[in-house]
Amino acid sequence: MGRCQRACLFPWRLLTRQALAHIVGWQENRAEEGFTIRIKRAYDSVAKNDGTRFLVDRLWPRGLKQEALKVESWLKPVSPSDKLRHWFKHDPANWKAFQRRYFAELDGKTEAWLPLLQAARAGDITLVFSARDTEHNNAVALKAYLERKITAKPRGQGN
Repeated sequence: MGRCQRACLFPWRLLTRQALAHIVGWQENRAEEGFTIRIKRAYDSVAKNDGTRFLVDRLWPRGLKQEALKVESWLKPVSPSDKLRHWFKHDPANWKAFQRRYFAELDGKTEAWLPLLQAARAGDITLVFSARDTEHNNAVALKAYLERKITAKPRGQGN
């Protein structure tokens, strides 16, 4: 089957502008309704439902080879700054302040987390981290940040 024959199987010109807008809007809003952002330790096994995996730590996990980790990319810029990381020291008492400071850092580097947001809109993603504490780490905070961004209405829309 030729290129035109495949592309022309659906009569696109019969769709109204409103119907096309609905289709495009559905694709853009898919993430708001059914996106999944998971977090997983680098030392846990890879699962089929992980989706696209991204390493979000500044340091490579000890003892793991690149092939074993199976990540799409290593996003160092999205991780907390060295100064913030050293201040936090994975101390649960500093968790709220860490999140506040980390979110402020993320607000200043949109280009670092935007690929994650776009990937989440396209399908399931997993944020891979190496910290022992599974409740108080940058991946947990980043997941909350991304979920807030992906469900937020753009300025100028809404009530």
